[in-house]
Amino acid sequence: MTDAVLTAPDSRAKRNVLILVMAQAILGAQMPMIFTIGGLAGQSLASNICFATLPISFIVLGSMLSATPVSALMQRYGRKAGFFVGTAGGSLGAAIGAYGLSIGSFPMFLLGSLFTGIYMSAQGFYRFAATDTASDEYRPKAISYVMAGGLVAAVIGPQLVKLTADAMVVPFLGSYIAVIALNLVGSLLFLFLDIPKPPAPLPDSPRARSRIELLRNPRIAVAIICAMVSYALMNLVMTSTPLAVVGCGFDKADAADVVTGHVLAMFAPSFFTGHLINRFGVEKIVALGLVILAGAGVVGLAGVTLENFFVALILLGVGWNFGFIGATTMLAEAHRPEERGRVQGMNDMLVFGCVTVASVASGGLMNCSGGTAVEGWTAVNIAMVPFLTLAGGALIWLALRPADS
Repeated sequence: MTDAVLTAPDSRAKRNVLILVMAQAILGAQMPMIFTIGGLAGQSLASNICFATLPISFIVLGSMLSATPVSALMQRYGRKAGFFVGTAGGSLGAAIGAYGLSIGSFPMFLLGSLFTGIYMSAQGFYRFAATDTASDEYRPKAISYVMAGGLVAAVIGPQLVKLTADAMVVPFLGSYIAVIALNLVGSLLFLFLDIPKPPAPLPDSPRARSRIELLRNPRIAVAIICAMVSYALMNLVMTSTPLAVVGCGFDKADAADVVTGHVLAMFAPSFFTGHLINRFGVEKIVALGLVILAGAGVVGLAGVTLENFFVALILLGVGWNFGFIGATTMLAEAHRPEERGRVQGMNDMLVFGCVTVASVASGGLMNCSGGTAVEGWTAVNIAMVPFLTLAGGALIWLALRPADS
């Protein structure tokens, strides 16, 4: 009886993880597609090249604005409802973006990007959904496996860009039509998800802590800081990369290949990140992620050959993986079930708020901080320093605190 009780919960969790991995692979392919072409399309539509990365910024802004409502929707109606809303937002955003491209309207293109952020927000909850039915031991592995689904997305997305970017008279229009198709097909996966809706709180249930009380918890605060920094720096550099690669004399196919290598590096470590967390502790893995992110900046500053771009973006992906999955695991361990919707929504709102600032800054640093692409790329990599210092300091502060405080 004991064995049956112990294995039953993770049996359902593993089934849900499989579905979420497939969703990450199929639906998630739209994100590397859009991040590859968003800045290039924006550059062709914007009247000022300093605003080239605004489409990416609007996606992240849409994600930030929708994180709390989507989380609250899932808390009340279940994960399926939130994920279906996400794919609807992705389809609508791609359709509006395609229309904006067809009429050459930058504001319309930005509006589509804003709606795409709804999908990005919902996708961010795949990793939390993986923990809903998982045991404590399986939880970090569940998060890692779901993130590993991005490996397939890393291949599908950029390859679809190559096939569709110039398939129509209007550049990139075919890519946005492909995104609509991905959302329509991928949404069917959620019909098979088996995650129960959170039970309604009883009168004698423990009171969920307020957002201020949650943020006063040292582990929650540090987890959010590390997640913010890991994701924001990844976005800061990745958003500028296609512009830097093309600006340094390489072509769009080279930019797509660099992004492919980066996204593969983001998700490939996920097969063992959970095991590393269980063995060495979550704080050490987050710290390692920050060190690797710093290494990406060093390589980026060392030169602008194609090899430098590949190595820097691969390190950026691995650093993000350790930092972000570690921070997610730390957060999942620090709150109660009745606080799930509140803390997860707050976390993603803060994370994507920081990422929004990073993506806006990315275009400004890349295009407007010097006269050449090399100078812009240098500014982007130097900008990583203060944020890595913040996250590293927060981790050290947490490690030095008494265990019972």
